[in-house]
Amino acid sequence: MNPEDLIRIARHLAAGGVGGRRGRPRQAELRRAVSTAYYALFHALARCCADVLVGSTPARRRQPAWERAYRSLEHGVAKDRCNNQREMRQFPAEIQDFGQWFVVIQRYRHQADYVPEATFSRSQALELINEADRAIAGFRSADTIDQRTFAIHVLLRSRRD
Repeated sequence: MNPEDLIRIARHLAAGGVGGRRGRPRQAELRRAVSTAYYALFHALARCCADVLVGSTPARRRQPAWERAYRSLEHGVAKDRCNNQREMRQFPAEIQDFGQWFVVIQRYRHQADYVPEATFSRSQALELINEADRAIAGFRSADTIDQRTFAIHVLLRSRRD
């Protein structure tokens, strides 16, 4: 799953252009846009986990270990680890920022997907999409060693947990 494609789709949804119609986006479009912004973050992190632990070449990405690493990321565990301020302080600002937005946008994704009466404005949805896009870009700019350490942090349970 390509996070950039998900961001592009989220923006399209927030613009209200689904089905060739124009005008104000429906709540269903805005809710899906928010949810899709979160999934861009999630898949960026899952891909990073697999790439830094198994490898990012096409040959490595075809290996079962790559898919296993990718699919090992759990939403709740990743959120809890990103919420652990004591542990997150060890990472550079780009990764801390990514972790913060991962938690925030996941909370909005839960509202969008599970709260029947939740509503979003176009500007709110676009702000979340833009923050997700910015957080992903920042995360990708972090040093590979820091990304690997973060991947281990979100994937593996520590005996201290």
